[in-house]
Amino acid sequence: MTDYGHPLRFGAFITPTNGQPQVPVRLAQLTERLGYDLVTFQDHPYQRRFLDTWTLLSYVAAATTRIHLSPNVLSLPMRDPLVAARAAASLDLLSGGRFELGLGAGVFWDAIAAMGRRRLGPGDAVEALDEAIDLMRGLWAAQVRAPLHGGAFYPVAGAARGPAPAHPIPIWLGAYKPRMLRLIGRTGDGWLPGLPNLRRGSIADDHARIDESAAGAGRDPRDIHRLLNVLGDEPAELLAELAVEHGFSTFIVATDDVDVLTRFADETAPQVRRDVAAGRPDQGAEINAGQRTDQGEQQL
Repeated sequence: MTDYGHPLRFGAFITPTNGQPQVPVRLAQLTERLGYDLVTFQDHPYQRRFLDTWTLLSYVAAATTRIHLSPNVLSLPMRDPLVAARAAASLDLLSGGRFELGLGAGVFWDAIAAMGRRRLGPGDAVEALDEAIDLMRGLWAAQVRAPLHGGAFYPVAGAARGPAPAHPIPIWLGAYKPRMLRLIGRTGDGWLPGLPNLRRGSIADDHARIDESAAGAGRDPRDIHRLLNVLGDEPAELLAELAVEHGFSTFIVATDDVDVLTRFADETAPQVRRDVAAGRPDQGAEINAGQRTDQGEQQL
């Protein structure tokens, strides 16, 4: 049994399609009414069938009142880290502290290069991500008077800091390989993989790699959230097992199907809560929190 001490949360992973541009917005509003804690969108700026994710997140933030929002995950090679950090802080301020930042080192490098961005090898991509995280957090530290300076990948030379976000924005990293897992341990606020891409037999080893890296950096491994993208048909028993045995505390269901979103909210999430409460007595206080209300104020 692994317990990192974080409460259970549930989210949705919605495709930012532009064929009917209001559809992802309406789905996000539905997730809020159903009581989800979080709504997320993938970020592939080179995909012509997708809305721009930053624009969509801003639009959805204005169209909702309670639910938190995040890219899942933001493509760092397509985004200047300081501009992205200012956008993140601005959206957090405008939304009343509802923005979270899922961040990735990059994928689909042919498409990234076709957009005129620099192609990086795996090692350089991780180093660039590490440098970018430091710059982003440095920009949010608006109370520090010294200007920002970058490194080999982002030659920032005396940039001004600020604005500070409304709340400390967590940085969740989408990662699978050892070097990225160690980076999460050293500096990340959360691990955000996808269940279909995880090797089930290595989950404990992946957590251990994060935990060992965190301890080596003088951090408490319990400060690192464990989030997981899942499919809409995953049984509640499996998600509860992943929570109790492996410490995942946030499950984000990937679907654009209204029936699946509704069934997950009304049936799967409450059952996961009950099963986890049975395995973790300290989690038992909110086992009925999966019941939705018309106002969407009760979280899953």
